[in-house]
Amino acid sequence: MKMKLGFVLCQLLLFIEGTSSNWEDWWTYDGISGPSFWGLLNPEWSLCNKGRHQSPIDIDPTVLLFDPYLRLIQVDKLRISGTIKNTGHSIIFEADTTPSVAKINITGGPLSYKYRFQEIHIHYGKVNSRGSEHSISGYAFPAELQMIGYNSDLYPNMTEAVRLHKNQGLVGVSVMLQSGDLSNAELRILTNQLDKIRYRGQKAHIGHLSVRELLPETDFYITYEGSTTLPGCYETITWIIMNKPIYITKQQLYALRKLKQGDEKKTKAPLADNYRPAQPLNHRVLRTNIDFRRKQGKSCPTMYQDHFYEANSPLWNTGS
Repeated sequence: MKMKLGFVLCQLLLFIEGTSSNWEDWWTYDGISGPSFWGLLNPEWSLCNKGRHQSPIDIDPTVLLFDPYLRLIQVDKLRISGTIKNTGHSIIFEADTTPSVAKINITGGPLSYKYRFQEIHIHYGKVNSRGSEHSISGYAFPAELQMIGYNSDLYPNMTEAVRLHKNQGLVGVSVMLQSGDLSNAELRILTNQLDKIRYRGQKAHIGHLSVRELLPETDFYITYEGSTTLPGCYETITWIIMNKPIYITKQQLYALRKLKQGDEKKTKAPLADNYRPAQPLNHRVLRTNIDFRRKQGKSCPTMYQDHFYEANSPLWNTGS
């Protein structure tokens, strides 16, 4: 086993020597530069292999802990502008950070501070049976949209919030995308630009996006302390996973799956399957504002055997 690992690492070092010195240029989601090796590639990424509070995770509904002190999540309703780009690893929307433009804050929920929204990351699969980073009882969704913000009470920007590796540096609000006949309207604003960013490095401007309207119509969520899901897997993020999906059409998924990892000259493989596998929970507490003791009603979520869902609008029910 040691000889096999040594051979892989030797190949990896040879691969590194033949590439750019910029780590961001070549890490991947598979092979010898994939998630299993992120922590071995760069000393600053060691948490990817050694961390005890890593993300994403598979959520077991039977271990959820109801926390009556969890508040409702608040996201400013302002519309913002920004840039959507193909990084070669993911699709990322970056908010305009010009000092004079409006900023969106995320507060409430499990958060003790005010967080400034900064980015949206989209993870998705080649087929509908995989793609989301977080999963429920082993069930994955076709895609996952993650809204990332930094603690603006303590840090001047997102770079500092990540760099210091402190708790409560970031927040990640996760929304699952389920295949359906009618898409979320704000999601269409993002996907309408995909033809312009088919290849790595391409960008497109987006104006008047409502981050708030990307959230599903529910007040219920699950929260835990975890890490960023990209190298170097910094354990500085509070995850909030919404208990209801928004919908994405087959046409939108097809447009996502046409995107490439490479540029126009060397297109490389499709960008799809850009998700990190689930990481060990390691005795972390999964809290929720869903009170399972309440009697099920039209707006009351409940736990029924191993299925976790919101009445009349199932999310975690894998049979839906």
